[in-house]
This record gives sequence, structure tokens and C-alpha cells, in this order.
Amino acid sequence: MGIRKQGLSCAEARAIDMVGFLAGLGFQPSRVRGNQFWYCSPLREERTPSFKINSSINRWYDFGTGQGGSLIDFGMLYYQCDLPAFLLLLQHDLSFPRAVIPELSQVHPPEPKLIVTSQSPLSAPSLIGYLQQRKIAAGLARQYCCEVRYRINDRPYFGIGFQNDSGGYEIRNARFKGSSSPKDYTLVKKEGNRLCVLEGFMDFLSWLTLFPQDQNQYDFLVLNSLAFFEKARPVIEAYQQIHLYLDNDTAGKQISSYALSLSPQYSNCDQLYQGYEDLSDFLCQKPLPGTADPRPP
Repeated sequence: MGIRKQGLSCAEARAIDMVGFLAGLGFQPSRVRGNQFWYCSPLREERTPSFKINSSINRWYDFGTGQGGSLIDFGMLYYQCDLPAFLLLLQHDLSFPRAVIPELSQVHPPEPKLIVTSQSPLSAPSLIGYLQQRKIAAGLARQYCCEVRYRINDRPYFGIGFQNDSGGYEIRNARFKGSSSPKDYTLVKKEGNRLCVLEGFMDFLSWLTLFPQDQNQYDFLVLNSLAFFEKARPVIEAYQQIHLYLDNDTAGKQISSYALSLSPQYSNCDQLYQGYEDLSDFLCQKPLPGTADPRPP
């Protein structure tokens, strides 16, 4: 009989099947497409699944926070512990299945790369229909977005593209939410002396839809990911009045609370669409006539 090895190594922990691990925690995928398992994020509150596991490489990515990695990265965030503590926790339950993945040349292999191949004015009927479902006028979307053609694993797709300040795109259609590299925030200047900070570009288009008469009174910063808030702070805090329109989930509320602790320049507007996931959800679900006014004071 061999001597049992003491402790669980990082390599052994990374080999644990993440889909099986999440199932053990009680999380089931909202949808599965090939090797892509989509979940409502176990790390925060949300209604629209934006947490993905790629089972072929056994890695995860949370589009809401811009974080990702191996089971170890997930476990330390989920349990709010350090590496030794998480390995010890795993040591007590060795029944998790091991992922069957190919030989990898690096510890953290990249996600399948999304490559934008072309851009043009928005025209595809399916994309216009998606905007109509979101109560966004095509003419408004064309002012700030384009139609992008892109490839993932050599398969062609198309979607609504919203360019960030580094040249990458946030991409949406009825069945896809993703982005191309490089990721960054987007500043939309309208010569306003006040700034509205929004989490995603659909929130931005929703704001303009709700208040078209006010759009030239504000500049807008679309984070495209909450992970860019700290990077964007020098730009944000150049404005004397900053109005936050972040999602009504744990991550959005945490960033809003953090911002309010930094400076009286910040004001939080999320309570004005309380009960809705975000400003886009507010626009989609609440009839426009007679609605509460979620504009900043």
C-alpha cells in the first residue's frame, strides 16, 4: 500500500471539473451550448446569466466583473479565503470529478478568441428586432453603435457593436453577450458639465431613450465592466457632479457604496429604478407614460 500524499496540490485542484464542482454547491447552468455552460453568477446577484464555464479547458469567466480563471481563482473568491485555506477545504472532499482536458502549454490558457472582421451601419433585421424588443430605436442605436461581423473558433457571427476607448467592442445580439479585445470603458462627450456613469451600453441607450431632451446636458461614461471603475476614476472625478446608474445587484451596489465613500461628487440613482435589474430592464418592463423620473436631481 502506498503512502497517502499529504495535501492537495494546485495542479490537482485545477483539474477538478468546475461544472461538477458548481453542481455540488447547488448551482445548475441556465443554458448549455456545446462546451459553454452559462450560469447566473455564483459570486454576485444577477438575473441574466453572464458567468460562463468553458468545459473543454475547465476555466470560468464572469462577464459582469471581468474576472476569471481556474477553480482556484473561483474558490478563493467564493469562500473569501486564501489559497492554503481553499486547498484544505478541497482536501476534505476528494469526490469531485477530474476534468478531462487536453495538454495545455500554459497554466491559464486563453478563452477562445473573438475576432472582429468588419463593421458597418446597423441594418440586419434580427438586430433591429432585438433593439425593438429592448425599446431602443434603431436610429438612436446607429448614432453610437455599428454592426460588427466577428468570428469565434473560425465560425462567423454578427451583432451590435459598441466601441470602447481602446478600440475593442462590446457585442450584443439576442443570443450573445461578449466583447473583443482590448476591453476598456467608453467615454461619450457631449460637452456637459455633469457625468452619468452606466454599467453597459444598453443602459446608456436606455437613458437616452427615456430622456432624449436631456442628452446634451450630460457626458456619459459606460464602464463596459465594473472592473474598469478604478481605472476610470481620474476621468470620472474630473466632473463636479457624478450620477451613478449601476445595476441593482450586489456588485453594482458595492461599487456605488464605494464611490459614495470617496467623494460627495457622487450621487446614486439606482433607487429610482428599484425593483428592476438595471436601467435597461426598467425601460423594457415599465410603461413610459407616468413613470417615475430616474433622472439625477
